Amino acid sequence: MISNPTWYKTNRLAGLRRFAIAITILNLLGHTVLGFEQSWAQPLVALATAYSMEILLEAIDSKVNHRTPLFAGGIRNFVDFLLSAHITALAVAMLLYANERLFPIAFASAVAIGSKAIFKAPVGKATRHFLNPSNFGITVTLLLFPWIGIAPPYQFTENLSGIGDCILPGIIVISGSFLNAIFTKKLPLIAGWLGGFILQALLRSLIFGTPIVAALVPMTGVAFVLFTFYMVTDPGTTPNQPINQFIFGASVAAAYGLLMVNHIVFGFFFGLTIICILRGLILYMRSLVPSFPPAKVFVPATAMVRKV
Repeated sequence: MISNPTWYKTNRLAGLRRFAIAITILNLLGHTVLGFEQSWAQPLVALATAYSMEILLEAIDSKVNHRTPLFAGGIRNFVDFLLSAHITALAVAMLLYANERLFPIAFASAVAIGSKAIFKAPVGKATRHFLNPSNFGITVTLLLFPWIGIAPPYQFTENLSGIGDCILPGIIVISGSFLNAIFTKKLPLIAGWLGGFILQALLRSLIFGTPIVAALVPMTGVAFVLFTFYMVTDPGTTPNQPINQFIFGASVAAAYGLLMVNHIVFGFFFGLTIICILRGLILYMRSLVPSFPPAKVFVPATAMVRKV
């Protein structure tokens, strides 16, 4: 639970603003300097879709529940309301590769935003979405459209050379560490994910003979760094208590390892989706059977806070 909901809401909003700025800068640099393979049309389509879905769903929900829409109250409040959709859209457009086609990007963005309204679990007297939005949109799109893949990892540093190959991931690590230490408080989750990833690599090497370098090499890519600091740490769909964060991160790594053992690709995204679904199921079990353990591990940090 959150001892000071007002403090958390303020810090979450501050974190969202900085996160939105960071991912916007990364996309702008990606399309102008770094070497992103997607066209400019794809992030624009993703943004238009995500904004429209977020506003539409909020308008419907506020009307049904006879309350003021969260985007009302001036331009600043309207912009803050769209921060989450902004981040989700740019993540989808940056990580998916659908050649020149735009529909899959719009589809993934719509699924990501829609999942927040559809897949909710009871937490106390309220409900809360439990699926990481952008990750879920990407997962569903990969499953339904097998000709779509993840953007090639080299695109983040394609046009860089020399020390530039180290500067970019270094900036992402520093900025991500700052955001997760000061605003989201998710460093234990990151530790669990990184420790679990190393452990599953060692186990795959010992048990199945996977070359240890091959099992660990994903950690050297910018895509892994982005997933670590900006995807798996989503504050709205992860636990709050440090030990529970650690367990969540380690569980995602374990799911990834099992997927790799079974030769299933896109393990990062599928693994995170699997753990989020399991967490949602346990939240439902908690509502049906109050004595069902463990409670704290699966209660989201935002359970006591009204959606920004």
